[in-house]
Amino acid sequence: MCGIAGILNLDGHPFDDLNPLTTINRVQAHRGPDDEGYYSDGPIGLAHRRLSIIDLGGGHQPFINQDQTVAVVFNGEIYNYQELRRELEASHHVFVTNSDTEVLLHGWREWGPQLVEHLRGMFAFALWDTQQQRLFLARDRLGKKPLYYTVTPQNQLIFGSELKVLTRHPEVTRQIRPESVEEYFMFGYVPDPCTIFEDVYKLPPAHTLDISPNKRCRVESYWDLAPGSEHETDPEQLQYQLHGILYEATALRMQADVPLGAFLSGGVDSSAIVALMAKTSDKPVQTCAIGFSEKDFDESQYAERIAERYQTNHQTHILDGQDTSALDVLPKVYDEPFADSSALPTYRVCQLARKHVTVALSGDGGDEIFAGYRRYYMHQKEERLRSIIPQRLRQTLFAPLAFVYPKADWAPRILRAKSTLQALAMDSIDAYAHSVSKMSDEQRDALFSPHMKRQLGGYSGKNLLRYHAMRAPSNDPVKIIQYLDMKTWLPGDILTKVDRASMANSLEVRSPLLDHQLVEWAFKLGTQDNIKGTQGKYLFKKSLANLVDNDILFRPKQGFSIPLAHWFRTTLADTVRKEVLSPTMLDCGFFNRSYLRQLVTEHQTGARNHAAALWSLLMFSRFLNT
Repeated sequence: MCGIAGILNLDGHPFDDLNPLTTINRVQAHRGPDDEGYYSDGPIGLAHRRLSIIDLGGGHQPFINQDQTVAVVFNGEIYNYQELRRELEASHHVFVTNSDTEVLLHGWREWGPQLVEHLRGMFAFALWDTQQQRLFLARDRLGKKPLYYTVTPQNQLIFGSELKVLTRHPEVTRQIRPESVEEYFMFGYVPDPCTIFEDVYKLPPAHTLDISPNKRCRVESYWDLAPGSEHETDPEQLQYQLHGILYEATALRMQADVPLGAFLSGGVDSSAIVALMAKTSDKPVQTCAIGFSEKDFDESQYAERIAERYQTNHQTHILDGQDTSALDVLPKVYDEPFADSSALPTYRVCQLARKHVTVALSGDGGDEIFAGYRRYYMHQKEERLRSIIPQRLRQTLFAPLAFVYPKADWAPRILRAKSTLQALAMDSIDAYAHSVSKMSDEQRDALFSPHMKRQLGGYSGKNLLRYHAMRAPSNDPVKIIQYLDMKTWLPGDILTKVDRASMANSLEVRSPLLDHQLVEWAFKLGTQDNIKGTQGKYLFKKSLANLVDNDILFRPKQGFSIPLAHWFRTTLADTVRKEVLSPTMLDCGFFNRSYLRQLVTEHQTGARNHAAALWSLLMFSRFLNT
């Protein structure tokens, strides 16, 4: 796990000053505290920060092949590198190290841009071909490893593993993109391919950026979930197949020359990974968990049960409302506004894990690929009604009911019908957007100032969802929103959260459930295999019956959340009021000042629960003031 950076003079002038490259590369020293390296050739300079995981003595980067014709900087892990190495050696390629990075050099010479199609792993890399004077950048299929880029007014392409690498360069704009602000307050993050800043981009997952000698930049996709028929196998056989795939994906990710462990939340996915690791390893697995002093949010007792069953070396850290120091760190970790409040415990569990291991396996991805979120079965139920009742009639019937129905944040979930009534009045994509939004359309309309609305010109973050929905490889309503999650929520929120929190602590995190071969297999499961009644991930859970206790597998999903609503009325009350109503927020021009005051007052008096909106605003305030 590492950080990469580079500068390419698109006008062809020689790159003869390493100082700017050294400066931006050292901004990401936390991603690679073990080593740094630089390379220049003609118009390009490449830089690298290394966290040593495999071939500790032979993996220095930038890595240059023996005849000095190809150089690469690489962030990530190629899990099938030994298999690829044997294939390339059979084609007379000679290797000089045991590093997975060297496979990229020989693979480029053998396969060219099709190299990425052979890789099984998590990666972002930049490869320079001196003979072709060609720069080739690539990002892994699911977006586990990040890659940012921009072109400056001086005609330089700058790229790096984190946004701060680019913005440290004096020629990179920090002009905020209004559409990204709208996307942020809808999604809670800025989705690919844009960033919070104008003209600065994320290379999307499963894409390459290829710059040929004529300096034309081509961004192209090399992989997507493909349409295909469902598995024609009985459930027991599917469970057997799945167990084998899970076992192999986990075993592959246990390759390391440094201490390795796992996150253990007490949920289904992390419990499954720890169980599989314990079956694979001849040593006790090192596990780490975060608990909460508020018992309604605490799952640590379930984590302890799994730890006891598999005799792991288990560590737990209890988080409470007094532990607010990470609030100062998060904006610097994420570089742009990021409103997933579970970033706080994620940062803490990465801190805890790094005291004991250098690599940790996680259960990320299980909910997305096996339909585990509550919104999936709710969407399925709503779609049945949408298919029966014409949209005009639904709007006539449900929209007025939703308007008059009280927003009962305090009531049990079964009695909170307002959101369901609103969703039923919408089409499928609008309803999905409503379910994932941090702030609803109505809230964002009230939040933004007239000036901001003029800048947006009617733009909505839902435009991005419609773009992806048109390309979904299935007509199944649940499959479509799983696909949307894999294109937006998974890379933009889940994987961003874990990558930045882990790398801020110089920790590598690997996700067996996001092995792309497993994802392809899982996407061919029928929705009826994933959802039984209100139970998501059904077949996945059944396949784990011999590894995880039933009451852990089938208990209600809790999620890795924190008690924001309570904290914002108690220990963080002053903080949220001060930050959300700061001069920076009131004067930035994006917001309706009176609505900001209304959100704070209604929440802190207990009239409404605006915790999600206030956390989004708090993180935006911290971003503006960083």
